[in-house]
Amino acid sequence: MVRILITGGAGFIPSSLTDALLATNRYFVVAVDNFLTGKRTHLSGHPDYKFIKCDVNDFNSISAVMLHFDFEYVFHYAAVVGVNRTIENPKLVLEDIKGLQNIFELSKNTSVKRVFFSSSSEVYGEPVHLPQHEYETPLNSKLPYAVVKNLGECFCRSYHKEFGLDYTIFRFFNTYGPRQSEDFVVSKFIQAAVQNKSIPLYGDGSQTRTFCYIDDNLTFTLKTLKENLFLNDVVNVGNDKLTSVLELAQCIIKLTNSKSQIVYLPPLKEGDMTRRQPDVTRMKEVLKQPMKTLEEGIVKILSHR
Repeated sequence: MVRILITGGAGFIPSSLTDALLATNRYFVVAVDNFLTGKRTHLSGHPDYKFIKCDVNDFNSISAVMLHFDFEYVFHYAAVVGVNRTIENPKLVLEDIKGLQNIFELSKNTSVKRVFFSSSSEVYGEPVHLPQHEYETPLNSKLPYAVVKNLGECFCRSYHKEFGLDYTIFRFFNTYGPRQSEDFVVSKFIQAAVQNKSIPLYGDGSQTRTFCYIDDNLTFTLKTLKENLFLNDVVNVGNDKLTSVLELAQCIIKLTNSKSQIVYLPPLKEGDMTRRQPDVTRMKEVLKQPMKTLEEGIVKILSHR
């Protein structure tokens, strides 16, 4: 079986990816996580799965794992995440640079064929034009989280150029789904709505976002792996349907038959971009099927509650 390492494996997207990989019966997956934000309930009981509590920022811990298993692929998804958490803990975010160094150094010294790196839409910063294209949109954010993600992309390119280590960079745009933490807007709004609590919006709610349901993210990721796509390349992973944060709140209130009221808070001082929309032309060419609408995705989340 193909051996895969997934870092941050107790998190929302990594644990969902684990289940999708195991469902194919082609992969043996080892997941590592330090439980900073991951949850034990996300871990798998599949026979081709092993979980090891481990901090990728600690070289001794992650090296023991990577030297024991001859991994062919690494999905490096471990990171401090969440707008408020990353803004309030900038030094903690910078600790993830150690993890990047460890993963890439160990990957090039072992049997790893390719590193899949989870970058973020945050690297684009405030867009100069929409949609945001992988090669045409400048990366202008100065927030520590975005800088570290951009640095991770540099690690990908540098280790390929220097050592021939192959990579794929996924720039994720607002993926949501049943396991997502309530630190994120869709889950936070749903939790408030089902409890008939007030839904807070920063500013007037006119900020636009796009929301990609987890199934579309996973289908694309598995195709990229199986068909050897986007080798030594970067690709946006998201949905290009624009939705304002106010429209999101109204949609969730409607679908949950909630009595929640929308309350308006002062705008965030930093980190809340006014616009964000990916160019997902290449993702759509791979999927060859319509993406889930926001309404379809929210209904699926509600069905899991």
